[in-house]
Amino acid sequence: MKRMMMILMLAALTAVPSVAQYVRRPYGRPVPPRHRSYYADAPRTRSAVGGYFGLRIGLDVATVNADDRFLDGDSPKAGLGIGFAAGLQVAPATPVYLETGLSYVEKGGKGGTGGSYTYSMNYLEVPFLVKYQHNFDRLTSIQPFAGVYCATGISGKIKEKDCRQTQSTFSDDAFKRFDGGLRLGCGLQFDHLYAELGYDIGLANVSHDDFNTAHTGCFFANVGVNF
Repeated sequence: MKRMMMILMLAALTAVPSVAQYVRRPYGRPVPPRHRSYYADAPRTRSAVGGYFGLRIGLDVATVNADDRFLDGDSPKAGLGIGFAAGLQVAPATPVYLETGLSYVEKGGKGGTGGSYTYSMNYLEVPFLVKYQHNFDRLTSIQPFAGVYCATGISGKIKEKDCRQTQSTFSDDAFKRFDGGLRLGCGLQFDHLYAELGYDIGLANVSHDDFNTAHTGCFFANVGVNF
């Protein structure tokens, strides 16, 4: 598992310089006057395509909806989300960007009488998004986005408070490690500051039982910076 985490981290970090080499102007900001002659002389090909990378941290509020009563955690559970994003403009002068990244997210849910069961499901998550940028003025923009995500579970526990027992979340009689689904949301940027709200709709069946299904859901609110 540690080796898999290292491979994912290295792959994502390698993507950042690839995006950065295309950036010729600050993302979402006007070109400073002292640099306008440089940008005017730049060829209108790959060098004119914009890009960015950013840091994110925020709150996740997650649930697990399952047919199996033992695995059903339809009461929300709060957790932490932290990671980075990288985006590349589809074409010059087109306000559409492709975004990916890597995040550590804490999902799960609560179930049973009075929340007697608590499910913690900690993932490494990679999104693939299409983002549209609408500028209100020279510094402010709204950025709705849609796409998919995939995730692999790295840790977690199922806690049964009444019996004071715990077991691994990703065991053979609980949940699968792989998760994936749709992501919808909207971001708001002012200068370099960025905030977003969104929801992950889990489409993958994370239950090991062939006769039952379980799907995750997660509302997230993040803040960060874009460079």
